[in-house]
Amino acid sequence: MTEQDEAEHETGHAADESATDASGEHALQARILAAVDRLAPVLVEGPLEELEVESGGLVVRLAKPRPLAAAPAASAPSAPALAPGPPSSPYGDPSPGMRFVTAPLTGVWYIAPSPGARPYVTVGGEVAIGQVVGLIEAMKLFNEIKSDVAGTVARLLAETGTLVKRQQPLLEVDPR
Repeated sequence: MTEQDEAEHETGHAADESATDASGEHALQARILAAVDRLAPVLVEGPLEELEVESGGLVVRLAKPRPLAAAPAASAPSAPALAPGPPSSPYGDPSPGMRFVTAPLTGVWYIAPSPGARPYVTVGGEVAIGQVVGLIEAMKLFNEIKSDVAGTVARLLAETGTLVKRQQPLLEVDPR
């Protein structure tokens, strides 16, 4: 084998290794996302404060957010307690009169079908029930995300290309 052949062989081998590393990284991310999707409801709906699972070298630890300790009040009369309402989302509530379109699964959010393409929705644009508003990539599959509310898009709450979690608000819509 000539020196040039050896260099080409080594370069090709290095490229194969980096492709394998990238593929392995994607597989690990997919396993982590799948584990979070399966475990989060158990943690949210149950009495546990923390949950840690280890499987095949993968360790996933989830914990409920801890409330911040309130500063002691300086002998001021206490305000009347508010009646407990329905539990709010960990992402907050929409502005008054508005509704969220939320992520049905954990994955990477995209507002357009491809880079440089026109986005599915824009602020000020109209959206209909069942209309595709974006894509979420999970486990190498692209899932169309459809609106469950009709109205005008008031805010885009997730940046394209970012990881979103299940039930995370993606858009805020002013219903008709």
